[in-house]
Amino acid sequence: MAKVTMGIFVVGIYGALTFYLGWGAKQWLVAMKWFNYPVLYWSVLYVIAFSIVIGRIHESLKVFSIVGNYWMFVFEYGLMLCLVAQIVIWLTPFNNVQIIGSIAMALLVFLCIVGSYFAYSPVVRNLEISMDKKESELSSMRVVVASDFHLGVLSNKKHLQRFVNLSNEAKPDIVFLAGDIVDDDPKWFVKEGMAEVMKSLTATYGVYGVLGNHEYYGKKIPEFVEEMDKAGVKILRDETIRVGNAFIVTGQEDITNKERQQLDALRHTDNLPWFVMNHTPNDLVTPSQEGVDFHMSGHTHKGQMWPNYYITARVFELDYGYKLKDQMHTLVSSGFGFWGPPMRIGSRSELWVVDITFR
Repeated sequence: MAKVTMGIFVVGIYGALTFYLGWGAKQWLVAMKWFNYPVLYWSVLYVIAFSIVIGRIHESLKVFSIVGNYWMFVFEYGLMLCLVAQIVIWLTPFNNVQIIGSIAMALLVFLCIVGSYFAYSPVVRNLEISMDKKESELSSMRVVVASDFHLGVLSNKKHLQRFVNLSNEAKPDIVFLAGDIVDDDPKWFVKEGMAEVMKSLTATYGVYGVLGNHEYYGKKIPEFVEEMDKAGVKILRDETIRVGNAFIVTGQEDITNKERQQLDALRHTDNLPWFVMNHTPNDLVTPSQEGVDFHMSGHTHKGQMWPNYYITARVFELDYGYKLKDQMHTLVSSGFGFWGPPMRIGSRSELWVVDITFR
């Protein structure tokens, strides 16, 4: 009952905010003499506002999912621009609704274009670190780290190809994919033939990945793991493996799985560099205490769109970038893809190329 009440409350708030945004847009449309058919206007607005839900009813309605993803961008930035425009009109001499509204709309379009560019034009972040050699046969190695591809309808095969090209150009010794590889359901990965692209990843010691929360949301983990295996990606599920005489790799289940093992149960006994992937950077203390050498995560997207970054920065000890925590090197990526809107403001689609020197 409490969940139902909370759901009604959330829908009510969301509906009210949608009405405010629609009301603000209506004022501009009236000023421009473009407003007609009010019943149709409000009906279309609310269908768009709830299209993200409609799109999940059936696969044939995927166009609503696409519309809903773009709407999420319009909703967030539209509300901010609408509020600023209202303040300017009410509290300053510049009260021309037509001009102020047109500026707000132009800014929204501009942000959409810039955000799309940052989402679909990934960059390579370079990092150089050193760690104790221990008993590794290597004196150095190059690692590629990426996360949060959310491969599906909008983060598509072409975007995956960009990653493969950039990763292969780096000539890595190993590639780590730190979760949320697909956007809930692997069906689009299969339908679009993305496995053929993923297969072309090259790395001396192979490609390894872990599950993220969205793989759990899709509830098709066995199918996902099988498809990744076909694509040449070894998914580690609370597993620790030794890679030759070079290093140890551990992949943890995501915290969405309440039955996942604790890291101490996955501890290795070999005196080799220890790499750990945990999709959500919810706990950096435990791996640091357990002696992990390099800890990799994603999940946060660095907020993906400003000013969401201020929320993720408060939630996580490290929500983005590199940090040396005691002896442990920690890296949190903002992700190569995106969730929801195919836009990024204040963040950028990326992969990390990490050059490691063993002392």
